[in-house]
Amino acid sequence: MPDPRSPIFPAVQVLGRPRIRLFLVSASILFTELLLIRWVPANIRYVGFFPNFLLIGSFLGIGLGILLGRRFDRLPASPFPFLLFAVTILVANAQLNVQVTSSDELVFGLASNPTAADVNFVVLPLVVLLVTLLMAAISLPLGPLLTSMRPLVAYGIDIGGSLTGIAAFTILSALGTAPATWFVIVAVLAVVLALGRGVTVWSLVGGAAMVGVLYVSVASPALGGHDLWSPYYRVTVFRDPPPTQIYVNGIGHQTIQPVDALEAPIYEQAYRWFPDRRFDRVLIIGAGSGTDTAVALSRGAGSIDAVEIDPLIARLGEEHPDRPYADPRVTVHIDDGRNYLRNSDERYDLVVFALPDSLTLVTSAGNLRLESFLFTDEAFTSVRDHLAPGGLFVLYNWYSEPWLVDRIGRLMEEALGSPPLTRSWDGAVAVLAGGPAVAELDGAPPPGDVIDPPLSAPPRQTVTDDWPFLYVREPVIAPYYLVALGAVLVFAFVMVYGAAKVTQTPLERFSPHFFVLGIAFLLLETKSLATFGLLFGTTWLVNALAFFGILVSVLLAILINTVRPIRRPAILYLALFGSIALAWLVPPESLLIEPPVLRYLLASVIAFGPIFTANLVFTHSFRDTRAADMAFASNLLGAMVGGALEYVSLLTGYRALMLIAAGLYACAWLLATRFRWLGDRTLEASPVRRAYPAPEVAT
Repeated sequence: MPDPRSPIFPAVQVLGRPRIRLFLVSASILFTELLLIRWVPANIRYVGFFPNFLLIGSFLGIGLGILLGRRFDRLPASPFPFLLFAVTILVANAQLNVQVTSSDELVFGLASNPTAADVNFVVLPLVVLLVTLLMAAISLPLGPLLTSMRPLVAYGIDIGGSLTGIAAFTILSALGTAPATWFVIVAVLAVVLALGRGVTVWSLVGGAAMVGVLYVSVASPALGGHDLWSPYYRVTVFRDPPPTQIYVNGIGHQTIQPVDALEAPIYEQAYRWFPDRRFDRVLIIGAGSGTDTAVALSRGAGSIDAVEIDPLIARLGEEHPDRPYADPRVTVHIDDGRNYLRNSDERYDLVVFALPDSLTLVTSAGNLRLESFLFTDEAFTSVRDHLAPGGLFVLYNWYSEPWLVDRIGRLMEEALGSPPLTRSWDGAVAVLAGGPAVAELDGAPPPGDVIDPPLSAPPRQTVTDDWPFLYVREPVIAPYYLVALGAVLVFAFVMVYGAAKVTQTPLERFSPHFFVLGIAFLLLETKSLATFGLLFGTTWLVNALAFFGILVSVLLAILINTVRPIRRPAILYLALFGSIALAWLVPPESLLIEPPVLRYLLASVIAFGPIFTANLVFTHSFRDTRAADMAFASNLLGAMVGGALEYVSLLTGYRALMLIAAGLYACAWLLATRFRWLGDRTLEASPVRRAYPAPEVAT
């Protein structure tokens, strides 16, 4: 009787070939990981409050999948469809708000219902658990596939699949596709991988679960509005009744109103302070759907550069009743505000930071917001250099705490040379103005509207390009955040220990060498992404190209260690320490040079130099490993710990991460000579290892 798991069509057998299957599994893992990281926080706002937890759960899940795959790769059907269905059901029914109780952390636009966050403390662990199990399920084939061929061949195919997954998701995001399309791609990949294993009754049941996933992803309500997806947000538009309301990730963001119907005084405040001034050349950063631009036009602006980072929000501005973006005096730029300032040599009579808040949830977390590099000492200095004689710099927003207004005011004073004018309402809405027009007052009140009393003492910490955390009052990691991270690490240990017991794999077979390499590499990656965000803008395209560049550097390192391997690891480690020292000594702002091509080349050498040499170190070790699956799993679990350690940047800034990474690489060098081979020899003699098929090419 034929094996019921064998493929039903001979042509499908090609999908079972190890190299093709490894490529497809790797592409599926990266595509699914990016889908979860984007889709889940867009629907469960509380998960966005802990932005790295999905990434940590993904690393943990992939590591567990490699470990469990040593025994359970040949299940009757993959549990992936069932777990994905559970995730979609949870996300569709857990669209929750966040309660903010500390004045040291700011989240704009969220409901203040005192019971809103209660169930979140159950939802967050459940989401992390399901994501971990989901990524483990899709990674089950990875371990046996990694050991079925030469380690560097397997690693190269894995990286090629990862690049394909990243490229596919980036293209879909650029096209503004909805999650239903993403889940269709995942379903197709799941079917293709299932065909490679054969068709069983259980695999048909899994197919039914995928149908349920597609139904939930399509039927998920948009809270009465119309959902669109930009490269950054889930954008929900409410057009009836007017005025049009724009929500992003479920949070109120903008209202499209004509100028004559505006009630908020912030848009007009600069003109009220200087009623006799005509601002001819105007720059608006955070132009959004066009209301600020319409106000400037109504006040006689001769030309306006309107900068908006989100192309979808800018397109919605075409619906503005005053049609500001159709006016020939307006030029719309889809760009990061800091990047526009860097690349423009224009001088303006008025520069406006118009509500530039990305509404990304933030606490004491190491992740950057879209506007982080707009609110630093260096950014405000750049604004000063773009002001014409007598020019004015104005910014406004809904601020939750007086200390934040004071901090921004002090940044303006230090960069522009004189205390700003301020006006606030109800302690929440504030407008600040500085620049030559204010300096010319020489401390006197403006000719028009009233101003608030002088600012009080701001928080001691200065916001810089190295510490760009405007909304964090002091360099500190919130205690409850430490508790949450600790709980995740304990959960990870329990899961790894349990998986090792189930697969009869002693924990000492994990490689401490590759584990430490994973921690250090994640820190290098974090610093490099922050540097590229500063130099080229924190746009989705820059981030995608940076990730893509990191993986390309991995492929180049694999090629070098395959074609012309460097036999002495000391040379590689010394090159790594030298590149880290260079990246630490050369501050990113010194690379802000023209033309952009030269800036990109220098930044690639300096910022990606440590990434490339770190990959040379990793591929050198991975080339000679006799346990590719355990080395890879150890490295991923180390990256999970690195994701938690990343939050040290809130205490030290980003540059200090380079020193921590250097210390970890020194530790990895020592571990490579003392403990790494012990784990490999033990594994080589294990019955589980002998049960694997022979490699295609002997190592």
